[in-house]
Amino acid sequence: MKAVILAAGCATRLRPHSDDTPKTLLQVGGVPILRRTITSLLRCGFDQFIIGTGYLEHMVRDAVASWFPQLDVTFVSNPDFRSTNNAFSLLLTREAIGDDGFILLDGDVVFDVAVIEELVERGPDCLAVRSVGQIGLEEVKVTADALDRVLAIGKHVPVRSAMGESVGIEWFSAASSRKLFAALQQRVRDNGLINEYYEAAFQQILDEGTTLYGVDIGTMYATEIDTIEDLLAANARLAQRPAFDVRVDAVRLAV
Repeated sequence: MKAVILAAGCATRLRPHSDDTPKTLLQVGGVPILRRTITSLLRCGFDQFIIGTGYLEHMVRDAVASWFPQLDVTFVSNPDFRSTNNAFSLLLTREAIGDDGFILLDGDVVFDVAVIEELVERGPDCLAVRSVGQIGLEEVKVTADALDRVLAIGKHVPVRSAMGESVGIEWFSAASSRKLFAALQQRVRDNGLINEYYEAAFQQILDEGTTLYGVDIGTMYATEIDTIEDLLAANARLAQRPAFDVRVDAVRLAV
């Protein structure tokens, strides 16, 4: 199973922490975010990785090679990372994904492995939604029908009608993947919308008839690290938990 992790951005809101370190390599609870992500995905059966890079990409490549020397990984560079957004970075991964389905994660998400387990149990064509806690106007929000079929996704979704907040983890089947990349091609390449978030393409395929389900992760932990406040809050939260076990890496890669 394929996993796409987007880690191209330069994280200006995390300065000075991100001045000489990519955001995805910042430590949360004593473990770099990217190492947590890859370890959790390996535990859930994902065994092919595509990592979108840009800012200080050599550091990302070196770190992954040192942690997971046998990992099946393809790095896809976005040389225009300073002037484009994540829809552009995602489109660049199209060749590496091919005709397969994939799970998509932002490179700055810190989450319980149970979130991935919940999506795997549900099956593809779903996305993780956090319904617990406050949802801000600037968050990417999701509305869904009574069967949890997603109707709308984006920052524009009214808080009062939202199922919850999208946490930046989505799983697409092969069929939905093809539709998504067709939408990204149209929007990013044909229409020049290089600064869009990929949720705009999600909305387009929803409007065109694709079905995606919102999976409410309840009280499972999942948070994006966008600001210094986010980083401090995540470290405080994870300090109350057992240390993250990275020793499973070698076990998973050896089988």
